[in-house]
Amino acid sequence: MNVLRAFARNNAWANHRLLGACAQLTREELHERRTSFFPTILMTLNHILTVDWYYVDALAREGRGRSVFEPEYPFDDLPALRAAQRACDLKLISIAESIDPASDVAIERVDHTQHERAEDVLLHLFEHQIHHRGQVHAMLSGTRVPPPQLDEFFLAAELPLRAAELDELGLPH
Repeated sequence: MNVLRAFARNNAWANHRLLGACAQLTREELHERRTSFFPTILMTLNHILTVDWYYVDALAREGRGRSVFEPEYPFDDLPALRAAQRACDLKLISIAESIDPASDVAIERVDHTQHERAEDVLLHLFEHQIHHRGQVHAMLSGTRVPPPQLDEFFLAAELPLRAAELDELGLPH
């Protein structure tokens, strides 16, 4: 299996599982101030999604650039954010399956255009996701909803633990 595709599929699964846990929270709990880089669970989830949009835009050469951050926190409710994240995750899987890992990706920055290899951009994006999902995971620890297990995706012996969720995402297993 292409390792970039594996990471993209893991990314979609982990987002699905984490957002499923967050869906058990009330609106108030999603907006409650907590200790983290972004002060609420919903703000952190919005950040994950908008950064995904930014890099997926660059990888897909769609030309929206930094405008994907307007507004910075586009979703005030979890169902809409969850649907948008799922759509973005599935698009990212498609990109990871088809992109030439060595191809040039132009990333629009505030004062210049940065050029990077596609595989490096993908790995950067996956690391960003892992970092901020970990923050949401930690914030969930302070709620009545237990944080979900997010680290058993790659091992074949643990497939039964994730098969139903992969089916929900429409991903093969």
